[in-house]
Amino acid sequence: MRTFRLVIACPDRVGIVAKVSNFLATYNGWITEASHHSDNQNGWFFMRHEIRADSLPFDLAGFRQAFAPIAQEFSMDWRVTDSAQKKRVVLMASRESHCLADLLHRWHSNELDCEIPCVISNHDDLRSMVEWHGIAFEHVPVDPQNKQPAFAEVSRLVEASQADAIVLARYMQILPPQLCQAFAKRVINIHHSFLPSFVGAKPYHQASLRGVKLIGATCHYVTEELDAGPIIEQDVARVTHRDSIEDMVRLGKDVEKRVLARGLRLHLEDRVLVHDNKTVLFD
Repeated sequence: MRTFRLVIACPDRVGIVAKVSNFLATYNGWITEASHHSDNQNGWFFMRHEIRADSLPFDLAGFRQAFAPIAQEFSMDWRVTDSAQKKRVVLMASRESHCLADLLHRWHSNELDCEIPCVISNHDDLRSMVEWHGIAFEHVPVDPQNKQPAFAEVSRLVEASQADAIVLARYMQILPPQLCQAFAKRVINIHHSFLPSFVGAKPYHQASLRGVKLIGATCHYVTEELDAGPIIEQDVARVTHRDSIEDMVRLGKDVEKRVLARGLRLHLEDRVLVHDNKTVLFD
């Protein structure tokens, strides 16, 4: 079913739900899903509604125009999207294939409702797998001594792809600040630890040295601060003293795939609202 997804964040006050509901009822809008959350600590209100597109008398542009006065009245940070307009997602990876292969399989199986115009990699190892899916593979090597030309090309490719989002499926390079800023809240990363624990390189090695009993993975939005962006999704796997670093890597890869796929799906369905450095998830 084609729906319009209305997502709202605003200062909390009396009358928000009533005003939005009355607006939709006035135009005979058929609500198929409604989610609300009031953050009493910070005084903010969050809302997500799905409305049958065929129940409304206007298109997406008409919806925006009609709803704008209400948004202004309540100082809303809001958006409305059309479920029929698939988001365009550029995937980026290095040599590790498990996360990329999982996303490509889910896309091929119609589990992820998006378009993938290309995959960008700083190595050529994954080309055959990507091209088997009929997706363009863009090899952009990164010179450790001068990374600027490579990321200029990455920016060009992303812009040419008209990307709505970028997913770092184990892309082992740090994105430059300008790219993080240009795609704020639209660059999704998978980090192979339960953040904020074990930030940075080789988290499984860090976990082994610390003797933890749980290892995890974190899907988060990328910001200029390394591994510190708003968290979308997390999960864990239990380990013991018997597990080697290799065992942890093997177990962790399964967690990484699940967490990244869930996080991307939430993003594609407009179920993630970011406020400050935290997220509200309407799953």
